[in-house]
Amino acid sequence: MAEAVVSAAVSAPSVAVPAPLPVRAVLPWALFVGLLALIALYFVGAEQGATSLFAGSDVHEWVHDGRHLLGFPCH
Repeated sequence: MAEAVVSAAVSAPSVAVPAPLPVRAVLPWALFVGLLALIALYFVGAEQGATSLFAGSDVHEWVHDGRHLLGFPCH
């Protein structure tokens, strides 16, 4: 009788399996995040000199520490 109680208590717990996400639900968000990442990479890595979209060095000064952190040369 004691063995039946122990074996019932040791049985494997049930694991909830999450529902799969359809690609159509994820794709717009993935594209949006990818576009934001490319814009951020442009401003941190290339917004100065000949490829500059904004006159002056304001953007360069705002992302200056990020350039050094990511290894982009800027001096």
